Amino acid sequence: MNKLADIAACVIIPTYNNSKTLKKVIDGVLNFSSGNDVIVINDGSTDNTTEILNQYNEQIVLLNNKTNSGKGYSLRKGFKEAISRGFKNAITIDSDGQHYPEDIDVMIENALKFPEALLMGSRNMNQESVPGKSSFGNKFSNFWFWVETGQKLPDTQTGFRLYPLEPLKKIKLYTTKFETEIEVIVKLAWQDVKIIPVNIRVLYDMKERVSHFRPFRDFTRISILNTYLVTLTLFYYLPLRLFKYIRRKGIFTIIKDEIFRSDESILKKSLSVGFGVFMGIVPIWGFQLLVGIPLAVLFRLNKVLFITAANISIPPMIPLIIYFSYYLGGFFVSNDMKFQSMADITLQSIHANFMQYATGACVLALISGIFFMTITYITFLALKFKDKLTEKA
Repeated sequence: MNKLADIAACVIIPTYNNSKTLKKVIDGVLNFSSGNDVIVINDGSTDNTTEILNQYNEQIVLLNNKTNSGKGYSLRKGFKEAISRGFKNAITIDSDGQHYPEDIDVMIENALKFPEALLMGSRNMNQESVPGKSSFGNKFSNFWFWVETGQKLPDTQTGFRLYPLEPLKKIKLYTTKFETEIEVIVKLAWQDVKIIPVNIRVLYDMKERVSHFRPFRDFTRISILNTYLVTLTLFYYLPLRLFKYIRRKGIFTIIKDEIFRSDESILKKSLSVGFGVFMGIVPIWGFQLLVGIPLAVLFRLNKVLFITAANISIPPMIPLIIYFSYYLGGFFVSNDMKFQSMADITLQSIHANFMQYATGACVLALISGIFFMTITYITFLALKFKDKLTEKA
């Protein structure tokens, strides 16, 4: 049997008032221990947890929180202790008895196959014994993790994980409750840490298990955290990921690959181009991509084609865009304050001429977007028709 020493790992067990199951969990974990590699954090328990922990003397590393500070606070304290002791990996396991300590062996085996990866114990959340709120919460968390990282995981709320500790040194964690387990995996994903789900068993014994998850309070905290993480994703990490991808593969290769993707409809490609042209002309200079990229993600458009088309507003095109915008605006906005000389420049005249330009720019953006979308659609149809003729020949 593989031992924790094989992957330079420790086991972190945060616990709060789980006296019914704590001893069974610790005893199971100690089967893998070679000494001083089991870290238990007593999060201000008020039951007989302290008496149970005192039975283990020097078999475990015991940390105590004076008051109940939250699971996230305890995990962060455990990570800090593990790093200070020189461990390279840390396995976390809940003390409520839902996890099987024997599955640590599965974690170790996968850690040997995938060094430096974050391993997520994937529970079967469809079995009958799983509480409805746990199943819903997991699906909720899985969705937002996908939005924030672009990666799909079957179980993002599992407490049975193996963390590589080196990348943990590079991230700053702010939360202290259940939401910490979401914050840490999102930020590790942003650090390009490979995340691998590992199938594990799960047991929900309602006679012994005590859950401290408070649906309203903790869902509120998780929702606030997700709002913060989604905002960072849309306005920083998503553009950064696109930039890294473009730099790694090359812009022309990427555009070519996206144009000839067979798994995407002609309509979606055309809409992506049309929306890109629209956002490239609409009068929000400096913010076109900042606004457009999140919208392209929201509407599931082709982001590469969108960004390519949005670059219609490159410097050589800007004078033409401004001229035609101002010209078109004259058909919709009555403006008797055109500039004839420096004396004509007043706040009122600037406002009137800007309104003429802005109105015309919106009209030009809409017309150009529809035009390029139509041209793109027709072009792709023609290419598709040509391919079919070639195949028949």
